[in-house]
Amino acid sequence: MISVVIPTLNAAKTLPLTLAALAPAAMDGLVRELIIIDGGSSDDTAAIADEAGARFEQAEPGRGGQLRYGCDLAKGPWLLILHADTRLSVDWEAEAMRHMRQSPDQAGYFRFQLDDDRFIARLWEAGVAARCAVLGLAYGDQGLLIRKAVYEAVGGYEAMALMEDVDLVRRLGAKRLVGLRARALTNADRFRAKGYWHRSLRNWTLLLRYLFGADPKTLAKAYG
Repeated sequence: MISVVIPTLNAAKTLPLTLAALAPAAMDGLVRELIIIDGGSSDDTAAIADEAGARFEQAEPGRGGQLRYGCDLAKGPWLLILHADTRLSVDWEAEAMRHMRQSPDQAGYFRFQLDDDRFIARLWEAGVAARCAVLGLAYGDQGLLIRKAVYEAVGGYEAMALMEDVDLVRRLGAKRLVGLRARALTNADRFRAKGYWHRSLRNWTLLLRYLFGADPKTLAKAYG
């Protein structure tokens, strides 16, 4: 029933855990298709995808374009979009089935969590939950479970250099978004690299610039 689409770029460090979390659902038949759209990796990403039995395709680097390409290829009635450094909790399969039965016209996003035991990570998670509740802005590292017909009705992902996730959820609107109880556990290395507060300030600055009309290509250069 579900086609999983994962954009990658040198994701060999985190991709195995992401795929391992999906394996039970693939065995149960819930995940019928696994599509990995790569932006030009030079590591073992392709070999890892092949070992998992995934369809591996190359595309121009840029997550928006990679996701659009992958979703266009998908044949399942439902799409699950995941980042390559995000793994779903063990209860995601039951939660996904509940969502598909009860809310077929809404897109579901998972509860954001970081693999960091420090208090600062819990504060960040609380901030993400507040952003979703108040602004209706779920980011790509929370995953997105959406019926393909709904995805196509709003125009799908744009081939943007950055903010492709914000662009899509804004077109969906708050009424077509719902939080799921299962967790999306994201690798925290990039948060640790320059510090949580630095990343928070940068992310909010980029978001505000985007909302006020800045070019995503320009923002992508600042994102680094």
